Amino acid sequence: MTGTADIIIIGAGAAGLGAAAHLAGEARVLVLEAEDAPCTHSTGRSAAVYLKSYGPPGVRAATAASEAFFTDPPMPLDAPILTPRGQLMLQYDDAQDELSPLIAQGTGVEAITVAEAMEMVPVLRPEGLVAAGFEAVALDIDIDLMIGCFRQMMRQKTDAEVQVITRAGVTAMRREGDVWHLTTPAGAFEAPVVINAAGAWAGQIAALAGAAPIAIQPKRRSAAIIPLPDGVDCTGWPLFDDTVERWYAKPQSGKLMVSPADADPVAACDIWPDDMVLAEGIDRFNARVTFEVTRVERTWAGLRSFSPDGEPVVGFDAAADGFFWLAGQGGYGIQTCPALSRLTADLVLGRQTKIDPAVFAPGRFG
Repeated sequence: MTGTADIIIIGAGAAGLGAAAHLAGEARVLVLEAEDAPCTHSTGRSAAVYLKSYGPPGVRAATAASEAFFTDPPMPLDAPILTPRGQLMLQYDDAQDELSPLIAQGTGVEAITVAEAMEMVPVLRPEGLVAAGFEAVALDIDIDLMIGCFRQMMRQKTDAEVQVITRAGVTAMRREGDVWHLTTPAGAFEAPVVINAAGAWAGQIAALAGAAPIAIQPKRRSAAIIPLPDGVDCTGWPLFDDTVERWYAKPQSGKLMVSPADADPVAACDIWPDDMVLAEGIDRFNARVTFEVTRVERTWAGLRSFSPDGEPVVGFDAAADGFFWLAGQGGYGIQTCPALSRLTADLVLGRQTKIDPAVFAPGRFG
């Protein structure tokens, strides 16, 4: 098939679909997805927690700016996107103090006693636990509802079509005059503007376009589901973690999702966990709780893609006309998605932006 649009978005993860939703009604949009379905990689494998304290300054600003979308979505939904969770941060005596800076940051982390921490999560061992912090406004994000809201936004604006095409991984790009021409297994497509929302593959797409060589590095994050001992009920437990990110755990359907908090650089691919990395992380977790982890029910891994300075990359490229970056969201892609996808639409359409785009501009890398 062939297709012509005003804007082509490469990648149908949360970022690409969010941008399409905010562009709906303003332009004809094609979203090209390499996989059989949208949200196959990072979006579908995220722990999905809204944390105002998490990430560098630009990320925290985008997280705060996303709150209104989450709490008062533009389309009617059957349930709230955000639900209470809380985050318990545990400081141990064998690591540097990362808790005090988080509390001083003023983003909602408050000091609590070790006794209060152990009351929140009764399976914690007291040995080596010297301090704790709690972020009450840490909330679970229902990714399906967020994506459902984006899809409703796309369908509501019928005067400018948004079309999602799967099995359409981009294999070649060229600019002729004011138009990009893209080659994919699903056919050829063209548009004056291309938005690079390709996640872990963003660097490869930029290379095809001759754009600035911003090093977007995918990093693996692994996780496992472990059962709790008989009689242990984790209902109401917060997410809890080591402040220096050696592991974290989150209640999930009566069990625990445990991650080694790994961030190993890898090539873009359909990632799987490294068994040794996962085992070492579970062993670190095991040393901090009162029960023995004897069984793992399921494991998986996802890719979190980082720019050189850890902030997302959002804006037009200086080296390739009509090429727009929406990449490098790191481990913050879901919680910043509403704000960064809105920022993308505003910049592409030349509208006034609600957040300062300077911290995200591709040109900051020279």
